[in-house]
Amino acid sequence: MKGVAILSGGLDSTVSLAVATRRMKVVLALTFDYGQRAARREREAAARIARHYRVPHAVVATPWLRDITKSALVNRAARLPEHEMSERSARAVWVPNRNGCFIEIAAAHAEWLGAERLVTGFNREEAATFPDNSAAYVRAVNRALSYSTANGVQVVSFTANLDKSAILRLGRRLGAPIGYVWPCYEGGKAWCRRCESCLRSIRAGL
Repeated sequence: MKGVAILSGGLDSTVSLAVATRRMKVVLALTFDYGQRAARREREAAARIARHYRVPHAVVATPWLRDITKSALVNRAARLPEHEMSERSARAVWVPNRNGCFIEIAAAHAEWLGAERLVTGFNREEAATFPDNSAAYVRAVNRALSYSTANGVQVVSFTANLDKSAILRLGRRLGAPIGYVWPCYEGGKAWCRRCESCLRSIRAGL
């Protein structure tokens, strides 16, 4: 079985890729650049992780997503959430149909490469406030992909039922290159250690 991975350079997608490399032949890792603050750092992290696993890596630019959102992820005048996850903080970093767009684009690559699986890095914590990380969403999108891809590409996430701490433990057990990941919403020389994403990672022990 062959797979294509969506690799953001963060912990979840890295560990999901680590599992995938043991279960299938991963033929491509895709990173999306939509003008987010951390785009350059995410691209660099993902490239290093892909090289670690000897998986071809490509960056897909979707600048139009930046043009249709006021999300704090792309709007540098907006304040990033610096507290526990909530519906309010989720709205602050929401990008319209981001995961839906990424999955459909990646599924097209998978079909072209004859890959039956699309590997994503979802997690249980974020599914509580981001519906496009949930098991219900994966079931729904897989039903749609059964119609829209000739080879029936299906989304899998080997981290979807885990929280950040469990994902980190799994990654360490598998020898994943945890030191390469970039979890921060910002794109500076080092993690800001204040944004919601940094705080989740720090609480998990990263």
